[in-house]
Amino acid sequence: MQTTKNIYFPTLNSVENAARTLEGVSEVTPLQKNLQYSKKYDCNVFFKREDLQQVRSYKIRGAYNKMSSLDASETESGIVCASAGNHAQGVALSCKLLRINGTIFMPEPTPNQKIEQVEFFGEDYIEVVLVGDTYDDAYQAAINYCTNSSKTFINPFNDKKVIEGQATVGLEIIDQAVQHPIHYVFVPVGGGGLSAGLSSVFKELSPQTKIIGVEPKGAPSMSTSIKNNQNTELGSIENFVDGAAVKRVGDLNFEIVRANLHNVITVDEGHICQTILDLYNKEAMVIEPAGAMS
Repeated sequence: MQTTKNIYFPTLNSVENAARTLEGVSEVTPLQKNLQYSKKYDCNVFFKREDLQQVRSYKIRGAYNKMSSLDASETESGIVCASAGNHAQGVALSCKLLRINGTIFMPEPTPNQKIEQVEFFGEDYIEVVLVGDTYDDAYQAAINYCTNSSKTFINPFNDKKVIEGQATVGLEIIDQAVQHPIHYVFVPVGGGGLSAGLSSVFKELSPQTKIIGVEPKGAPSMSTSIKNNQNTELGSIENFVDGAAVKRVGDLNFEIVRANLHNVITVDEGHICQTILDLYNKEAMVIEPAGAMS
């Protein structure tokens, strides 16, 4: 991990510190071999089972690592976040664990199940505000609210502490795969927090591994930005994969991903939907994996 031309890269030490901060908060999730895909592709395919986290995704890692770093005045004033679901759940649980009051902005079309989960994890420490049609609408409302208050915004991806928290996924994969050299890691890309953090760990500890980012075809904000050689905001996006549908990736994340990833590919939303159904039908129960193929 490095600092080149004033570009931020998370250090291995900072990621290890994040892992210590997260002890007893986030699960060390299993790296589980998937027999179906291993047979289909004639290789060893593993899923990093972040769906087994208490909040059902890796988002607790970044949210808690960031919020635990706040000073006393920031903690007292409270926090604000915007999310289509997973980040909101991580922030809500962190609010309860750290006893910090939070206001969580979510798009109006957010399914009731996700809203109820956020309220369940945050209990009396959080308030949910529904606004706009997309994550970007909720984000703008949250920023406006922060501007008019003294609260701290917890960015879902464009933040050093969040990136370092998500990077602990990479540390765990490398530790768990000691008997299997990892040739490829396929990592989902939304705003870029997980891909930036995980790829930085692999750059340091397993540089021979090729990291492939995967975006929904209807929201190719990272691949478009890399193609344009600058962070580019999309005019419109398809919201089916709501956890990975953002019009603009984080500026920090873009620079890291551009330097670290071997490639970023897109997958049609219909194919994503069919794969989820197939996995459920086979009782795989993997909704949001960061898969490693070797």
